[in-house]
Amino acid sequence: MIHPKIDDLTAVVPSKYALVVVASRRARELNDYHRQLGEGDFTGEKHYAPPMVESRSKNYLTMALEEIAADKIAWETPEV
Repeated sequence: MIHPKIDDLTAVVPSKYALVVVASRRARELNDYHRQLGEGDFTGEKHYAPPMVESRSKNYLTMALEEIAADKIAWETPEV
């Protein structure tokens, strides 16, 4: 069983393609956040947000999808 379900995710982000982009960007931010913690580098230019939901998974993509399902990620569609 996959959690969160795709139906729950597409209720928040209506396009599957946008969902892929939003989730991958957030997963990279989570990866950078954990790398920043390990290096102790808090003096750098960028500060990444910590995970916004409690997750049993250590997979960054799964954490990002759980954040999207919980509607914790702000995103917008670019105007063409």
